[in-house]
Amino acid sequence: MRFYILLLFAVIATGNSAYSQSTLSGKVTDSKSQPLDGSHIHIGELHAISTPLGTYELHNIPNGQQRVVISYIGYTTLDTIIHFNGSTVRLNAILKPASTQLQEVVLSEATRVSKSAVVKQDVKLITLEKYSSATLGDALKEIPGVYSLKTGNSIVKPVINGLHSSRVPVLVNNVRLEDQQWGTEHAPNLDINSAGKVSVIKGASALQYGGDAIGGLILVEPVSVLKDTLYGRSILSLNSNGRGGSFTSSLHKGAEKGWAWNAGGTFKYFGDREAPNYVLSNTGNHEGNFSGDVKYIGDTYDLSASYSFYNATIGIASATHIGSTADLANAINSGTPYITNPFTYTIGAPKQEIQHHLGKLNFNTQLNPFSTLSLQYAFQLNHRKEFDIRRGDFKDQAALDLTLITNSLQADWKYEKDNNTLKSGISFSMQDNEASPETGIRPLIPNYTRQDVGAYAIAAHRFSNSFSAEAGLRYDFSHMDADKFYQKSRWTSLGYEEEFDNFIVADYGSQWLTNPKFTFHNISASLGIKKILSTNWELFANAGLAMRNPNPSELFSDGLHHSNGTIELGSLRTKKEESYKLSTTLVKHGNTFSFEVTPYANFISNFIFLKPTGAEYTIRGSFPVYNYVQADALLTGIDFHSDLYLGEHLKHSLNLAYVYGTNRDTDEPLIDMPPLNIANTIRYSFNDRHNSFAELRSEAVFTQNRYPNYNFYADVPQNGELVPVLVDVSTPPPGYHLLHFSTGTEFDLGKTKASVNLSVNNIFNTTYRDYLNRQRLYTDEAGRNFMLQIKLNY
Repeated sequence: MRFYILLLFAVIATGNSAYSQSTLSGKVTDSKSQPLDGSHIHIGELHAISTPLGTYELHNIPNGQQRVVISYIGYTTLDTIIHFNGSTVRLNAILKPASTQLQEVVLSEATRVSKSAVVKQDVKLITLEKYSSATLGDALKEIPGVYSLKTGNSIVKPVINGLHSSRVPVLVNNVRLEDQQWGTEHAPNLDINSAGKVSVIKGASALQYGGDAIGGLILVEPVSVLKDTLYGRSILSLNSNGRGGSFTSSLHKGAEKGWAWNAGGTFKYFGDREAPNYVLSNTGNHEGNFSGDVKYIGDTYDLSASYSFYNATIGIASATHIGSTADLANAINSGTPYITNPFTYTIGAPKQEIQHHLGKLNFNTQLNPFSTLSLQYAFQLNHRKEFDIRRGDFKDQAALDLTLITNSLQADWKYEKDNNTLKSGISFSMQDNEASPETGIRPLIPNYTRQDVGAYAIAAHRFSNSFSAEAGLRYDFSHMDADKFYQKSRWTSLGYEEEFDNFIVADYGSQWLTNPKFTFHNISASLGIKKILSTNWELFANAGLAMRNPNPSELFSDGLHHSNGTIELGSLRTKKEESYKLSTTLVKHGNTFSFEVTPYANFISNFIFLKPTGAEYTIRGSFPVYNYVQADALLTGIDFHSDLYLGEHLKHSLNLAYVYGTNRDTDEPLIDMPPLNIANTIRYSFNDRHNSFAELRSEAVFTQNRYPNYNFYADVPQNGELVPVLVDVSTPPPGYHLLHFSTGTEFDLGKTKASVNLSVNNIFNTTYRDYLNRQRLYTDEAGRNFMLQIKLNY
C-alpha cells in the first residue's frame, strides 16, 4: 500500500499540465427548426437558459467526460455525455414533443411543475465509477433508504425500505432482468460498468414497468451519446483486500442522426477477502463481462439492437458449510469461523458459476408531433450452477444446475400535448426453467413454465403552474405450470394429503411426481400529486397498490440451498402479497442548504418471509432449516438526505434511514429489517486546476433491537448423551461505526484526461458483523481495504 500512496502523491506533485476549461454553445430548436426560447441547459451545477433565438453558451466547464442535459417543457429531454478538452464544443439540440419515461428529468428551476409525480433518485455517474470494482448493490447504498443484503462480500443485492429480491425488480435497458432473483443470495447478474445511469423509484409508482414492485424499482440505463463524437473510457481499480482488482474499458460513438454504437467490457479478479483477524476462506470472485449496442437514428424513428454477457464465478465462505450438528451449534454460538485457510485466488466448492445473456431489439417511432410508439423484443438466458462440497464421481458436478430462458414482447404508446400526458402499453413473456437431472440431487427449484400478460394505462395532467397529478392502473395475468418430485414422508409431514392430491400424477416408490399449476389475476394502481409550494419548496404525495405472486422458491423449495448453507422449505399454500403504500416527499432547494425527507407506510397482506425453525442433519452435514411463512405486515419508516455548503470549498452531506417492521398477526418485529443507519460525508474541493478533493465519510449502523426470537435447540452429543443446546440465530450483532477516506486529482495528457483516486475503507480495521449479511452467523465482515483507481477519458 505504501507504493499506492507514493504513486498518488507523485502524480499530484507532477501533474503540472496547463489548466483549461471548456465552453459549450449551440442552438435549441424543435423538429420544425423553430427556436425554443427559455430552454434549460445543465452540466452538473452549471446552468444556462437559451435566448429567444434559441442560442446559448455555457462557460467554465471542467475538462473531461461531462453529462449534458437540455430540456424544455413539453419536449423530449436531451440527456447525453460529451468529452471536453479545453476548447469550444458546439451542440445543436433538436427536441421532439414526446419522450419515454426513462428520459424524463425533473428540474427544480423549471417555471412550471412537471406533469410526472413519480419521485426518482439517481446515482451519479461519478458514484458508479467509484464502485467500478464492486457491485450494483454497493453503489445503491449511496441513496438513503437503500440497503444491501449480502451473502458474504461478493453477493450483494439491493434492499429498498426493508424489501428485496423479487419485490425490487431490476430493469436493464428497459428489460426486466430475469436471473433467478428469488434467492436471497442471488445478486443481480449485471456489470455495473455497463451502466450510464442508475435510478431508484421507491414503491409501485411507475406501473409501466410492472405491478409487483412492492419495494421499488431499479432502472439501469446504458450510456447514451447524442452528439456526433467518438470517445472512450478506461478504469483500473486495485484493491488490497482480496489482493485483486478490476479493469473496464468502453468506446462510444454518438450521433444526432445516422449510426451510433457503444461497446465495453470488464474483467474482475479477486482472491479471498480478509477480516481483521483471519482470512475469509473461499471468498474470491472472478468476472468477465461484455455489453454492446448499435443504433440507427432517423428523422422520426430509431432502431437499435443490444447484447450483454455476464460471466462470474463467486466463492461462498467455507465456514458456512458445517459437518455435524455439534459443529453447527458451536460455529454459530462461538462467533469463530469453523474453517480458516491461508489466502488463495483459487475458488473451490461451495461456489456459484453464473452466465447471463441478454439480447434486445427496439424500434421507436414518432407517429405525429404529439405521440410516439415503442416496440421491443428481448431474449434472456440465465445459467446458474451452485457447487457443494462433494466427493467421488460427483466431485466436480454441480449440486444445482438451472437454465432459465425468457422471451418477452412489449409495446408502449405515449401521447403528450399541452398539459396532458397519456401512456399505455401491453407486455407478454414466456419463461421456461429447466433443472438439470445430471446433478444427482433432487433440485431445489423444479422444472416449470410461466406465461405473463400485462396491460397498463397512465394519465398525467398539469392543473396549474404549481400543481400536477398522475394516476395509473395495471392488470397482470400469470400462469405457472411445474413438475416436481416430493418425498412421500415430506408430503405427509407438510399436510399436503387430500388438499393437494389433485397435483399428484405418478407414484415413484418413495416419491410422488406432482404437477402443481397456479393462475393469478392481479390489479395494481397508483395515484400521485406534485405541488410547488414556493420557489424553493416542493411536495410529492403518492399512494400505490401492488400485488406480487409467490416466486418458485417460496412455492417449491425443498432441500439444501448449497450456496447459502441452509435448508429451505417452501409451501404450496403460499398466497400472493398485496401492498398498500403511502408516502410523502418534501424537498427544499437552496444554494446553501437543501434537503429531501420521505416518510412512508407500507401495509402488506400475506407478507412472505424466511423463518428459522431448527436444524436438520443430512448426508452433507448439519444445516439450519428455514421455512417460508406468511403474515400481515406493516413497514413504516423515513428516509432523509441533506446537503450543506460550508463556504466555497466545503460540503457536508447527511443520509439517514430507518425502517420499523411489524408482524401484525403476532405483534412482534419482522425478521431481517435493517436498523437505523446514519452516514455523514464531508468533502473538501480544492477548486484548483486539477479538481482535487478530499472526502471523509462516517457510517454509523445501530444495533437492531427489534427482532423476533426464532432461536431453537439442537441435540448435541456430550459425554455420550444427546444434550439440547440453544442455537442463537436471532440476536442481531452489535452496531458499528466505520470511517472511510478518499482523495483524488485530475490532469491532462494531451487529449486524454486522467484521474487518480485513492480510498481507504474501514480506516481503523474495525471488526464487525452486519445484520443483513446471511453469513453473519459464521464470519466477520471484511476489514480495511485500500483502493487505487486510475481513470482515463479519451
